[in-house]
Amino acid sequence: MKNLKLREWCILAAASCLVVIFPTGSAFAEKKIEVKFCHTVTNQTPKGQAALKFKEILEKSGIFDVKIYPTSQLYGDKEELEALRANNVQVIGPSITKLVGFNPQFQIIDLPFLFKSTEATEKFWKSERGQAIFNSLRPKGFIGIGYWPNGFTHFINNKRPLTKPVDFKGLKFRIQSGGLQDTRNRLLGAGSQTIASAEVYQALQTGAIDGLDNTFSTHQTLKFYEVAKYLTIGNIARIDYIMLTNITFWDSLTQRQKDIFMDAMNQASAIERKLSDAMNENSLEIMRKSGQVEIYTLSDAEKQEFVKVLQPLYKQFENRIGKENIDYAISLQ
Repeated sequence: MKNLKLREWCILAAASCLVVIFPTGSAFAEKKIEVKFCHTVTNQTPKGQAALKFKEILEKSGIFDVKIYPTSQLYGDKEELEALRANNVQVIGPSITKLVGFNPQFQIIDLPFLFKSTEATEKFWKSERGQAIFNSLRPKGFIGIGYWPNGFTHFINNKRPLTKPVDFKGLKFRIQSGGLQDTRNRLLGAGSQTIASAEVYQALQTGAIDGLDNTFSTHQTLKFYEVAKYLTIGNIARIDYIMLTNITFWDSLTQRQKDIFMDAMNQASAIERKLSDAMNENSLEIMRKSGQVEIYTLSDAEKQEFVKVLQPLYKQFENRIGKENIDYAISLQ
């Protein structure tokens, strides 16, 4: 009996000295929030560089793990919106024109000669009106969280210099989508053809289209200036990106996590804008030095001739875009 009590006492004494050592590291560390960022361009583009910067800044918080998938590695243009809606990815950056089917107010960037500068465009999207358009996507499963400028569009074609509206008569231009862009061309006496970006070079080369409007960087990097002889600088419309996130993912974040996320997005947006401006300037200089394209810059008076011809476009689309939105954009400098 004494031996039993002695054994029990020894066990209790040993237990009182027991030190429990828990494993350290990932097993008990808080799991990071995964963010998949999918886009369709290379890492060398302004969008690609800004995406990498977003990853760098956001991961410094220690809360998020960001994976970047460039050049349509996960999803292409047609699939990325559905992938975002399903929360298979958490961030994408499509061209704003791709959102027209969800809300026709996004067509505001297609209105010719509406925005005076990149600064004015940025002010619009950061305003209450712009944010309301961004947030209108919530019922579709995502919301806008950032505006990444790409640039103004300029016409390039392989027929003749475009210095006045009559010069467009009888020509056929590639457009990204129907509706407003098609109506614009018809007011100028021109035709339209909707074709994929990857097919534009060959279409210019074979004469399937006579030209298109796009940014300096697109004309240069996709080599359109090699098969189109005339470039008209006119700041016609805009081709910009909207950064989108899945609403289920967004609503799952705490307010602190949202603040950290948006701070990283805002910093990346500022970097993207500088890179975009620099790339467009560099692309114009490359085309100018190549000697392969004749460049003409519209004067303010010449732009007004186009504004007169295209004025019906504003009236025709004001119900879809919102007259108040158009008037506000006009007021911005």
